Amino acid sequence: MIIDDEKLQRTLEKAKSHSDSEVTEILKKARELKGISLEEAAVLLNLTDKKLLNDLFNTAKYVKEAIYGNRIVLFAPLYISNICTNECIYCAFRRSNTHLKRHASTQDEIRQEVTALLQQGHKRILMVAGEAYPGGGLQYVYDSIKTIYDTRWNGQNIRRVNVNIAPLTEPEFEQLKKCNIGTYQLFQETYHKETYAKLHIAGAKKDYQFRLDAMDRALQAGINDVGIGPLLGLYDHKYEILATLEHSWYLDKTYGVGPHTISIPRIEPAEGSDFSQHPNDVLTDDDFKKCVAVLRLAVPYTGIILSTRESPAMRNACLELGVSQISAASRVNPGGYSYDKQNGSQFTLTDDRSLAEVIDAVVDAKHMPSFCTGCYRLGRVGKDFMDMAKPGLIKTHCLPNAMFTFAEYLEDFAPAPLKAKGYALIDSTAKDAFPQDSPIHKMIEDNLKAIKEGKRDLYF
Repeated sequence: MIIDDEKLQRTLEKAKSHSDSEVTEILKKARELKGISLEEAAVLLNLTDKKLLNDLFNTAKYVKEAIYGNRIVLFAPLYISNICTNECIYCAFRRSNTHLKRHASTQDEIRQEVTALLQQGHKRILMVAGEAYPGGGLQYVYDSIKTIYDTRWNGQNIRRVNVNIAPLTEPEFEQLKKCNIGTYQLFQETYHKETYAKLHIAGAKKDYQFRLDAMDRALQAGINDVGIGPLLGLYDHKYEILATLEHSWYLDKTYGVGPHTISIPRIEPAEGSDFSQHPNDVLTDDDFKKCVAVLRLAVPYTGIILSTRESPAMRNACLELGVSQISAASRVNPGGYSYDKQNGSQFTLTDDRSLAEVIDAVVDAKHMPSFCTGCYRLGRVGKDFMDMAKPGLIKTHCLPNAMFTFAEYLEDFAPAPLKAKGYALIDSTAKDAFPQDSPIHKMIEDNLKAIKEGKRDLYF
């Protein structure tokens, strides 16, 4: 059993009683980068003391930077379709929502969208679709991935496509792997089975277990990296975080590969959904921050993703709490970047800053923007990636590769003030992270010089 409801409820109830010294010991243990237990995570989710909360947040930042350094990966979601056969009462895409303008992008339209993203400076895409596909079914998905990879603009191209689509059978996952995707991402939405049944009332998505077992089928089919997550607000957020941890540890124990990413979207208003305006669980900002920090301590090696559902202020704050990947300049409807901004969106966006504005804020916070895809393309994926991430060795690659991709952005897209700030951050990060007489520091200097001279796509 992946999710033991009674166990989770018992753990949450017991964690309501804890001492300050117990919290201090948990945080001390977390700094060893080996994770914390379910019971310890539950204790941290129940913190209210301001000093202890501050200690939790500082520990989360320490753990993230010990694993990945100060780099923050940037990507954009690309919605290719908002057609869906499911009836999820919190989602604007649900099939009964006749007010939503529906559209599935053609391959020519997908090329327009990719071109628009390339013109901003994006290099990584998360392809998203409603859980129904026009024409040839899954062939539409496979064709769309190929179109994204094949699109070129002014020498620029998308270097990695991650995918968020409906759960597949094992043979279908085998076909998806042939498309050279990065991470396969799927949210359980809520791990609480009774709540899941109430919120998913029609369509294939009604099947809780088929969705929960999707990552097993994906990994058994040879998909290297998977991403999971709850939609916070559908049920008690403390329960959802503990269930996400149980799912993470189950995958790691069973396959030797935990989740490459964990996303933590918080429910936002969706067109035609009264539930989205009045969710079951309304998280305060402090509740949300605790969720981010506890995930970082409990699964230290995973990439934690924060979307543009959150406000700029919250996203900036979460950079200090363990988040390691953020979307930027997002649109959550097909055509939103280029040909038709009126097609229906899945939910309301809260952060509408441009990519340049997001990068500027990341740099001001002394974090290194990254468009890196080096691990995917060198085969440093799955268990090989985990073997380097868990002991904190991966940042030896993450930081230099972040610098190279950020330098590309500075040369090709950045306005002059950002370019100056960006190179100053690259210089200070390189000096702080690597001895100046080390081979890595010399390699960084050589590659940065080559990028300024016109070389592109350098990584190791």
